[in-house]
Amino acid sequence: MAPKVLVSDKLSETAVQIFRDRGIDVTFDPSIGKDKDKLLSVIDQYDGLAIRSATKATEKIIAAATNLKVIGRAGIGVDNVDIPAASKKGIIVMNTPFGNSITTAEHAIAMMFAVARQIPEASASTHDGKWEKSKFMGVELTAKTLGVIGAGNIGSIVISRALGLKMKVIAYDPFLSEERAREIGCQKVELDELLARADFITMHVPFTEKTANILSAENLAKTKKGVRIINCARGGLVDEAALAELLKSGHVAGAAFDVFAQEPATENPLFHLPNVVVTPHLGAATTEAQENVALQVAEQMSDYLLSGAVSNALNMPSVTAEEAAIMGPWVKLAEHLGAFVGQLTDEPINSIEVVYNGVVTGMNLKALDCAAIAGVMKASNPDVNMVSAPVIAKERGIELSQTTQDKTGVFDGYIRMVVKTDKRTRSIAGTVFSDGKPRFIQIKGINIDAEIGAHMLYTTNNDVPGIIGALGQTMGENGVNIANFTLGRSARDGEAIALLYLDEQPPASVLKKLMDTGLFQSVMPLRFDAV
Repeated sequence: MAPKVLVSDKLSETAVQIFRDRGIDVTFDPSIGKDKDKLLSVIDQYDGLAIRSATKATEKIIAAATNLKVIGRAGIGVDNVDIPAASKKGIIVMNTPFGNSITTAEHAIAMMFAVARQIPEASASTHDGKWEKSKFMGVELTAKTLGVIGAGNIGSIVISRALGLKMKVIAYDPFLSEERAREIGCQKVELDELLARADFITMHVPFTEKTANILSAENLAKTKKGVRIINCARGGLVDEAALAELLKSGHVAGAAFDVFAQEPATENPLFHLPNVVVTPHLGAATTEAQENVALQVAEQMSDYLLSGAVSNALNMPSVTAEEAAIMGPWVKLAEHLGAFVGQLTDEPINSIEVVYNGVVTGMNLKALDCAAIAGVMKASNPDVNMVSAPVIAKERGIELSQTTQDKTGVFDGYIRMVVKTDKRTRSIAGTVFSDGKPRFIQIKGINIDAEIGAHMLYTTNNDVPGIIGALGQTMGENGVNIANFTLGRSARDGEAIALLYLDEQPPASVLKKLMDTGLFQSVMPLRFDAV
């Protein structure tokens, strides 16, 4: 059955057609985004939800989305999506961070020009029939110092445009390397230096705990007298009341804001102040940007629903379509390894370590981590998946770690999981053979070669005669067919294990008969998904 996608906000018809062309059953109804009750009543029918800003994917909506696998936001901001709730439910949330970068950067530059030359006020004055040439004395941008807070994708575009205007550019960004700063043509500085030197300050950072109120009253007081401040990034980055006071005092010469702490902004301390230019969150509002983000989100959601490729996800590592094709068997192996340990473990887990060896180290290890952890967590929570597993593991206080190794042993590469509880440490390793089938190759340090089936039986015992006979006879007498049989031992007369690949799940009575023989220390039935 084709995946079903609901487009609940206005999206270009070209983007909707992309879903259709990819074979997806798409419902295009922009009215639903503004009708939360209607959305709540239909959301369980869909695998994907494509939105802009009108639809609110709240915890309640997400709780009702029993089939939903992906939410795609055409744009950058995901304030209207409850990402923690989506992550916990295993729903991928993706956005389109690059589709409107140029448009947003251009708006910041336009706002900088507008505030430098008081263009909106001069325009209104002229419309009123006045001719106040002397009233609107501006400043040039050339040779002025532009302070850029946040030199990521949009910030770097602003920098390139500012350099074209012959401005000097300094940037504050904790994640900006000196090499990258030289590459994009700016000087990396600390925030206090930027505040002290900049003639214009523009922000291009997301709203996070660390960036909230980054231009606080205290920091605004550190700015150069006559500075002009532009915010086309996110509301909440600036103490708007403090800025208003500095504008009135003349310390700040002008401000241009496209975003506000409270939106829609009908009242604000900055409104109606001289030389304050304001626009209603128009940063991404160009025909080109709207089309770009719509097409991009349609492609991204289609890729995920049809091939498992993940792009621009906010709650899961990205996996390209090429990676998804190559890594598929390894992702399945990681899930099986986790499922093996998870089904054996009935006490709280303290830590999960995933060891990658050989060729596997060159793959997308974050995605493999997610698959392995999901395998472990599914034993106690069947609804968990690669998105929600790390969240749930973190909530339970499980320490997660990853180790990489150069190739050792006979296999080109393998994955080993080590899971620790207060009582014991369990380890299992596996690889993918040339036929693309995952295999278990080591359990408890004992080498084996076990094909993985949907129904399996794992036993532990001392290495004594009669194990094969007991297993074969008991299964045969109870009509349980053995498709494959693997044995291993640590040493003669030492610790031994057996893995049976069965055609069906053995009944509890069969497990009891095996334990009653007195030959086995443990007898554990196992299930593996979609082998």
